[in-house]
Amino acid sequence: MKTRNLTFSTALSIALTVAVCLSSRQTANAGSPPPDSTGGGATVKGTVRLQGAVPKLKPINMAADPSCAKQHATAVPAQEIIADAKGNLQNAIVFVSDGLGDRKFDSPAQPVVIDQKGCMFQPHVLALRANQPIEMTNSDSTAHNIHPVPTNNREWNKAELPGSKMAETFPREEIAIPVKCNIHPWMRGYVAVFKHPFFAVTGKDGSFNLGNLPPGTYTIEVWHEKFGTTTQKITVGVNDSKNLDFVFKSM
Repeated sequence: MKTRNLTFSTALSIALTVAVCLSSRQTANAGSPPPDSTGGGATVKGTVRLQGAVPKLKPINMAADPSCAKQHATAVPAQEIIADAKGNLQNAIVFVSDGLGDRKFDSPAQPVVIDQKGCMFQPHVLALRANQPIEMTNSDSTAHNIHPVPTNNREWNKAELPGSKMAETFPREEIAIPVKCNIHPWMRGYVAVFKHPFFAVTGKDGSFNLGNLPPGTYTIEVWHEKFGTTTQKITVGVNDSKNLDFVFKSM
């Protein structure tokens, strides 16, 4: 009996070990882990700033559709250049453009949302991952249509009735895709599509935060719809925290 029990115990231990190994292999084959799950990632923070006077742009004229105009008590500022008194630039896309090699990253299943509210695309600049769902909502009482004009993805043009939702994806990286509404010509925005998770869109204070970067040397690029692109190189180590600022010159 003792010999039989020992044999069974040994067999059970071997079976459990094999199962764990197979499970680990299946997890690895399912895709790379999230960048923050391995530990030791670096952080690159900074700001994007405009040097010189902020160009004065004409406010948006919505008189062509009274249902849009009545939603705003004051004139709506143009969205192409938004900067505060210090020149901190909003809606700039900051991202790793080189240095990741052949690393692969799974696309999130959680959708990002772009809303049509006040006859404007909100947000004006949106960034997401390739194959990540983009949920488009219409919070207005008037119809809109969403018409992206990509060069590296499929073009589509879809009408959207008030209160409705729909979803789409972009399978390939592209920075950045112009988006328009054919019904309301002032409605314009951009969607940036990435094959990796290391990107950010600057907020009102012009700041960005790229977290969980694996140690290495990278080219960090900034894209802005009016000022074009600029780049810097940076090397980060394990658990590094570095600051990187970018400056565009006013037109």
